[in-house]
Amino acid sequence: EAATAQPGGRGMILDFYFARRFAWSFLLIGAVFLSMIMLIDVFEQVRRFGDSDVNYGQMLGLTLLNTPGAIKDILPLLMILSTVVLFVGLARSSELVVLRATGRSGIRALLAPAVVAFLIGVLAVTTLNPIVAATSNRYQQLSETYRNGGPSALSLSREGLWLRQGSAKGQAVIHANGYTNADPLTLEDVTIISYAPGGGPVQRINAGSALLGNGEWILGDAKVWSLAAGVNPETTAERHDRMTFSTTLTEDRIRDTLGRPTGISVYDLPGTIRALRQAGFSTRRHEVWYQVELARPLFLLAMVLVGAAFTMRHTRFGGTGISVLIAVLLGFALYFVRNFAQILGENGQIPVALAAWGPPVASILLTLGLLLHAEDG
Repeated sequence: EAATAQPGGRGMILDFYFARRFAWSFLLIGAVFLSMIMLIDVFEQVRRFGDSDVNYGQMLGLTLLNTPGAIKDILPLLMILSTVVLFVGLARSSELVVLRATGRSGIRALLAPAVVAFLIGVLAVTTLNPIVAATSNRYQQLSETYRNGGPSALSLSREGLWLRQGSAKGQAVIHANGYTNADPLTLEDVTIISYAPGGGPVQRINAGSALLGNGEWILGDAKVWSLAAGVNPETTAERHDRMTFSTTLTEDRIRDTLGRPTGISVYDLPGTIRALRQAGFSTRRHEVWYQVELARPLFLLAMVLVGAAFTMRHTRFGGTGISVLIAVLLGFALYFVRNFAQILGENGQIPVALAAWGPPVASILLTLGLLLHAEDG
């Protein structure tokens, strides 16, 4: 029994060894890239807010709020580079040759890094995703406050579309029962409540439609009530066939918020989708985003397999640099294929499940075929 248990014990030791080396490579490369990204983001915040009263501490705070999202975005690149560093190092030290000499397949060395990558993907979905949702929302609020004197916010719910905009003149809350996501963006059945800076409501506007122009809402069939103290709102109400209402919101910002639910936690997405469906809004982009997030562990696993498929070879065969370049380029290609499939899914060109799960599953099957061919011929 001891003799039979010993090889298994050695196998576990090797698995922990490969897992530890892969984890250290991931942490080291991640620290390098994160430092570069944070440095670039600090300069970007200085460029954006250098002419305002925002101090360097506040700019650094904005950079730190952007950091979780940056980590999430570069995870596929970190996975493939960590795999390349691991297996190129094993090949140069001839550890893969020794492993094969013991009668084990080289693919056995890939098991531990693949498990680590999958677990990192699970953590990215269960822990990093909610953090990114919270920090991205906070970043948007602070940047709007620093730029316009007050935060702007957008949300979709079963009650309709809610927007909040802020400026030095005060805050305004906008509610619409529907919207037309065309060019230009148009809200339907609109109610606007204006607030004085640091005070209560001062004006209410009801309009049949609101078309977003350049720095203003163009309201059609509008009725305006003054909410000033001591004034009868109805007796002073005014009707306008057409009027304008200034805004700090932009069409790109609204479309991005409506189209990509990056500020919604993966735990809240199912409830949000149900609420939007009950309110009559399209939920396809939210559904695709939700499935893409759930498929993230498989996609990170695919990145590890891509890196291993071209670097699990002895350096005496030559061409290590070309193999590394091919692995990185193929990783980028798969990343863009996944994004392209996501766009097709959001536009209704392909089913949601195919858009989210097709690219990672196809990548895993492709690279497994390459690895088996390289190992067994």
